[in-house]
Amino acid sequence: MAADQPSARPEPFDAVDVIRAKRDGGALTDAQVDWVVDAYTREVVAEEQMSALAMAVLLNGMTRAETARWTAAMIASGERLDLSSGLSRPTADKHSTGGVGDKITLPLAPLVAACGAAVPQLSGRGLGHTGGTLDKMEAIPGWRASLSTDEVRRQLEDVGAVVCAAGADLAPADKRLYALRDVTGTVESVPLIASSIMSKKIAEGTDALVLDVKVGSGAFMKDLERARELAETMVALGSDAGVRTVALLTDMSTPLGLTAGNALEVRESVEVLAGGGPRDVVDLTLALAREMLAAAGVDGVDPADALADGRAMDVWRRMVAAQGGDPGAELPRARETDVVLAPADGVLVRLDALAVGVAAWRLGAGRARREDPVQAGAGVELHAKPGDAVRAGQPLMTLHTDTPERFGRAREALEGAVDVAPEGSRPDVPELVLDRVGG
Repeated sequence: MAADQPSARPEPFDAVDVIRAKRDGGALTDAQVDWVVDAYTREVVAEEQMSALAMAVLLNGMTRAETARWTAAMIASGERLDLSSGLSRPTADKHSTGGVGDKITLPLAPLVAACGAAVPQLSGRGLGHTGGTLDKMEAIPGWRASLSTDEVRRQLEDVGAVVCAAGADLAPADKRLYALRDVTGTVESVPLIASSIMSKKIAEGTDALVLDVKVGSGAFMKDLERARELAETMVALGSDAGVRTVALLTDMSTPLGLTAGNALEVRESVEVLAGGGPRDVVDLTLALAREMLAAAGVDGVDPADALADGRAMDVWRRMVAAQGGDPGAELPRARETDVVLAPADGVLVRLDALAVGVAAWRLGAGRARREDPVQAGAGVELHAKPGDAVRAGQPLMTLHTDTPERFGRAREALEGAVDVAPEGSRPDVPELVLDRVGG
């Protein structure tokens, strides 16, 4: 319904007045927030009006009270689940703000379940250079992302972990606003990012939530202070809603692990569950697992033991099978490969995460629009990370795709992504975990 057409009932506010209030730096009242979110969901507030309001929020911000009310209004636009109700163990969820090679959910969910907490991991798909957990899991033959609420609850009780798509009725206002922000240059607003993430996480009804807020070139937040602001805002929203919430700020200047791409990352995750895998993936998985277990009140369990003795792998296999997947099936492989070589002898001191993510996206691992298909086998495989010695002509990366005409654009993305310094040089590699907020 257009904004200038009469609605079936009188509206208590005019969208233009709400826009002006925020445009002029004022704080919206609870009643204004409740109305504008509901009216936008009902299509009484037009797209161009919500675009103007989102831009006003981007430029002028929101108070803590406004952001909390905005989040509550988005939750109220749909159903509210209680996935912790009736379970024999406490629940803990994790959310990552997205990065390159960020396959942490895959080993983390079964690991935490193997240690005694239930993990209701409602996940999403990739857009642009950041990969989506559901896209990765769908590389497993037979695996399905869509489950009913009853199926989720049964799997949480029987297996302890579930990775699935959020239902259409969970914060539907956020789905509309997210798509709008993406095309109006308002994605970067901290209150809108925080309310988008937290409305869905609070609505699912978990007991505890651990946030992995990425920082660096491959992350949404490029600098530590902005990332800390986002983390503090989300932790406050969770705490105010009665969800035990903590955030880790983690480095995303270099890709996580040695792969970026759907089936490639599943393979690497299984290596971690088998007791191997890249050190950074293992370390971050364990750090987040310890935070989740502590937030859920599970004491006296070291998740490193559950990786070493195979318990986490057992839960992974049961989790995949419960959703129709074959945990022993051969994963898809791309039909074509292309090798990127080291330009000189020396030490690899920089490998830009954003460039690798864009290359994987251009190879077919990601999508430009939500409806675009992805290639399960496409992506980038890394053969060296910062700190490794390399020789000129040595393979640095292998590019994977079914469509070799994509190689040229992927290589363009990687131009300037690598720095090789003389032997004996030390790379300036940040710590994996940069800070902690809340708890």
